[in-house]
Amino acid sequence: MISGKRDFLGYGETVPDVRWPQRARVAVSLVLNFEEGAEFAVGDGDLVNESVYEVDALQEGVDPCIQSHFEYGTRAGYRRIAALLAAYDAPCTVSACARAVERSPWLARHAVAQGHEIAAHGYRWQSHAGMSEAQERDVIRRTVAAIEQTVGQRPVGWHTRSSPSVNTRRLLIEEGFLYDSDAYNDDMPFTVPQHPGAYVVVPYAFDTNDMQFQHTDRFATAASFSEYVCDAYDWLYKEGADQPRMLSIGLHLRMIGRPGRIAALDTILNHMKAKGGAWIATREQIARHWLDAIA
Repeated sequence: MISGKRDFLGYGETVPDVRWPQRARVAVSLVLNFEEGAEFAVGDGDLVNESVYEVDALQEGVDPCIQSHFEYGTRAGYRRIAALLAAYDAPCTVSACARAVERSPWLARHAVAQGHEIAAHGYRWQSHAGMSEAQERDVIRRTVAAIEQTVGQRPVGWHTRSSPSVNTRRLLIEEGFLYDSDAYNDDMPFTVPQHPGAYVVVPYAFDTNDMQFQHTDRFATAASFSEYVCDAYDWLYKEGADQPRMLSIGLHLRMIGRPGRIAALDTILNHMKAKGGAWIATREQIARHWLDAIA
C-alpha cells in the first residue's frame, strides 16, 4: 500500500491569473548559496569532513585541502559575483547557513547593503531528515537568531540542504516564515493547504544550478552552463506569454565565483537583458507578489 498524500496534478488547467511586475514574462530568482564555514570539517571539531566539493578524495582526519576549497568562496568568489550582480543591478537571494553568517558577518552585511535578501539555509550545511521535532525546532530558532543578530533583520525564507524532515514546513509556518524553497516540483509558486493565505512555496531547481559543475558529465565549461540556463529562460519566456513562469538559477560562492565560470553568469544576465521579459527579484519579492496576486 502506498502511504502519504502527494500532489501529482499541481495547478492543472486552473493556472492562477498572476502577472509579474513590469509586464515580465518570467520571474527570475538568482539564489546565491552561502555555506562556507558551515560545512562539516574535522578541523573544526566535527567527526567527518564534507564529501561534496571539487576534489573527490575524502579524508578521515583534518583535511586542509577541502577546507581551503570552501574558503575560496568567501575570500575570492563572493566579491567577483557581487560586482557582476551590481553591474546588472540584479538582486539575489543569499541562501545563508547561519554558521557561515557568524563566521563571515561582513559578507552578509555587505549583501544586505547591496539590496540582496538573506534567507535561511539552516544553521549547518546539513539535511534535516531524521531530526526529531524538538531538535529541528531548536535548529530553526537558532538559525533565525544568528542571522537576525548579524544583519538586524529576520529571514523570511528557508531552504533545507537536501531533504527536509516531515515536520520542517509546519515548523517554519509556526515560526512565522513567509516561504520555503523545499520543493522542486513546479515552475510556479504555490500555497499549501495548511496556510494558504500567508505562506507560499517558491520551488527551487537543481538543473539550472552551478552545482552541476561538480559532475563533469553535466556542465564542464561556463558556456555549457550558460547555454542550458539561457535555453531554459527562452522556453519559459515563450510560455510566459500566457501563464506565470519562474526560473530559479542556483549559484554558489565557491563554484560560479571561479574565474573560469563567472562568464556564465555574465552571459546569462546579458541574455535576459537583451531579450527582455525578465523580472529579476528576490524570493521574498516573488512570494509576496504571488500572495498579493491570488488574494
